[in-house]
Amino acid sequence: MPLYAAYGSNLDPQRMGARCPHSPLRGTGWLVGWRLTFGGEDYGWDGALGTIVEDPQHQVFVALYDVTPQDEKRLDEAEGGSRGLYRKVRLRVHTLDGERVAWAFVLDAYEGGLPSASMLGVLSEAAAAAGAPDDYVADLRTRPCRSVG
Repeated sequence: MPLYAAYGSNLDPQRMGARCPHSPLRGTGWLVGWRLTFGGEDYGWDGALGTIVEDPQHQVFVALYDVTPQDEKRLDEAEGGSRGLYRKVRLRVHTLDGERVAWAFVLDAYEGGLPSASMLGVLSEAAAAAGAPDDYVADLRTRPCRSVG
């Protein structure tokens, strides 16, 4: 089964279990040379959407899931696949057991814009639920966000 690297709300094993019940968590790791960012503010109803971009100075915490073909279809739809918001990329994930190849969703839009406070809350809670280090979770919680108005 192909491995899926979740960096957003799907980091949370309970959320992912409800969304893709046949796709078990296989571990966690880091996308070294990638940065979590936001973009496509015009697509989101509540601010910019989460994505990753290559950046040699950063790394992104991910949860790895074995995704069945049935669950992959569900995930594609949940992540805006029918609207063409995200594309899939294959990348290397650094784990305690070595490197693994996985795929992840990358927003097909320009980087920029601010996420909502609620999105940052969901991301930070998901990262905490997946076992991300405290400093990673704290960074998510203190990022700038879109002001209401």
